Amino acid sequence: MLVHTCLSRFFFALLMLVASSQLSSAQALVTDTRGLLPVPSMAQWGSSRFALKGQWRVQLQGPKADSVLRPTLTQFGTWLGQQTADKRLVTTFVGSGAADLTITYGRLGKLAGLGDEEMYSLRVTPMGIALAANTHLGILRGLATLRQLLLLEKKAYAFAEVDIADSPRFAWRGLLIDVARHFMPVSVIKRNLDAMAAVKLNVLHWHLSDDQGFRVESKVLPRLHQVGGQFYTQAQVRDVIDYAAARGIRVLPEFDMPGHTTSWLAAYPQLASNDSTYGIPQTWRTLNIALDPTRETTYQLIDTLLGEMTALFPDPYFHIGGDENDGRQWRRSPRIMAWSKENGFLKPNGQLDKHGLQTHFNRRVLQLLVKYQKKMVGWDEILGPGLPEDAVIQSWRGRKGLYDAAKQGHPSLLSNGYYLDLNYSAASHYLNDPVPADAPLTDRQKALVLGGEATMWAEFADSVIIDSRIWPRAAAVAERLWSAAAVRDVPDMYRRLAVVATELETLGLQHRRAPEQLLTQLAGARDATALRTLAGVVEPVKEYKRHFQGFTYTPQTPLNRLVDAAPAESEAARQFGVAVEGLTQYLQLAPAAERFKGASSRALLTFLNAQLRTWETNDQRLQPLLLQGSSLWEYAGLSTHLRLLSALGLERLLLLEKGQTPAPAWQAAALKQLDAAKAPAGQAELAVIPAMRKLLTL
Repeated sequence: MLVHTCLSRFFFALLMLVASSQLSSAQALVTDTRGLLPVPSMAQWGSSRFALKGQWRVQLQGPKADSVLRPTLTQFGTWLGQQTADKRLVTTFVGSGAADLTITYGRLGKLAGLGDEEMYSLRVTPMGIALAANTHLGILRGLATLRQLLLLEKKAYAFAEVDIADSPRFAWRGLLIDVARHFMPVSVIKRNLDAMAAVKLNVLHWHLSDDQGFRVESKVLPRLHQVGGQFYTQAQVRDVIDYAAARGIRVLPEFDMPGHTTSWLAAYPQLASNDSTYGIPQTWRTLNIALDPTRETTYQLIDTLLGEMTALFPDPYFHIGGDENDGRQWRRSPRIMAWSKENGFLKPNGQLDKHGLQTHFNRRVLQLLVKYQKKMVGWDEILGPGLPEDAVIQSWRGRKGLYDAAKQGHPSLLSNGYYLDLNYSAASHYLNDPVPADAPLTDRQKALVLGGEATMWAEFADSVIIDSRIWPRAAAVAERLWSAAAVRDVPDMYRRLAVVATELETLGLQHRRAPEQLLTQLAGARDATALRTLAGVVEPVKEYKRHFQGFTYTPQTPLNRLVDAAPAESEAARQFGVAVEGLTQYLQLAPAAERFKGASSRALLTFLNAQLRTWETNDQRLQPLLLQGSSLWEYAGLSTHLRLLSALGLERLLLLEKGQTPAPAWQAAALKQLDAAKAPAGQAELAVIPAMRKLLTL
């Protein structure tokens, strides 16, 4: 017992070291990152291991430790037994004596705390593991790290020897899941909460209402959920909140207003800005339909709703949306324009001051939230006069909104650059920092940037494929928000991202399984290997181009085509691009007479040749499947382009190996083929085009 007491004092000393310095200097950066993601503040590795020996004894020291942490530790022990295939590995809680894992913490943490709630220290030695923290939240973060330390060496499982002291850079690290466009069952939400906990994200931003649906049972305004389609019962909402809290994750509800509210108007027409009646929209277009901000009855209904929903969601913050209302309905209403004239919401030229009128709406809603003891969160459109300084501004349109909010004294969040639904690369999200070195903010203003949120809007993600659209790229955002700003090694991030992707599978995520099942269904009775090869090298079109690619989507459109099975970021294309970049650098440095004589350069050449031959020969095997009359026919052109580009790539590699320069006519034909291959098909595009262009123009 004396040993554990000394260890606890040592770890709390480490925690204070992290708190005081944040280990932000380049010298203190962790360079040996192993399989850890996010990278911790400090890690000192040993050369030994703590080997598992068929038992898992846990000692807990902390207030209410049994009720708060025992279920989580039991689950951890179950996971450990599953990974090690040891059914005998049962978690045993011991009060004293020898323990495999000793946990010490000082107090229960506050989910919405913005201080040192998540700091922890972790020591693994050959004798045992000790985890200490100021709060139980720090223990949860340390357990996520411990999970990533598990090793398999020579058929034996062990934890790597290490001393870690860690704390997050930003206190608010979120993931938005949109359940309004496509409803996500509770099981989907829960497994994504498990994934969030694994990479230390701590805020689930639950986008619960939009034009296409209102997703929470309302007992005071029942037509909202009855008309709005599928919904969560209040019991299910409480279950999700409890599930998230057990993992150290807050649940921030969003009920978007005054725009994105067509489902509200379908249920309660008296909220409308005009005399129209509405049904649930069967489109993904931004409708610019808004609540009437001039009638007292609007605020009375909102008051009724907020009174119920603020009681259901315990988080001190409440998101009111506030985005994408262009004011066209207000301008077209003679009654609203007359009211605006009487109340000073017209510009000198007689036009509506839309922002002023929406600010009036925001202030009225703010009064209601204050009555219910909540702090307002909204998208950057809500920024305006009359907001209290504790109102949080979430910037989605660009950094200007983030900077303007901080300069005006508001806490702020960055989501611009973290939109997972746009199908950008993990690297683009990873290098997008909430507070870059050149941010035009004072130190006091920088401190107001609470962090950020990855966002998963669900127009093109249903409950089947949503995991593959979030993970593993969201883990790159998680590291950006947790680790030091100087942690920016993109190749190392991708290496660890692959490790995390495998770990997430053990937690029940379907980011790999669901696309594979979809490909199997698309192939029918045929072998799916060739289809898998094509799917692995295409990506959905970027940004919102999928809305404009000759295919009309509605909320009922099945997401079961090749574009839905394709990855948001092609790992095969990325690895090919890395190899081409390596070849480019090699050719710049290696003397012409010595090229391709070394083992590493030969290995690079072998990899590129093998990949190109796989793609070149794939088309012949795939075309019969693509043209058999199914929906796959639309991707036949992409397969053909891949074959033609691969053949050109093989020719270019052969010329490079021989030290020969391609003829001008060959280069012209190659460029023409590249341009033709850029055209998307079936809302998908070949992800290898940039790397192919670099290879063919070497």
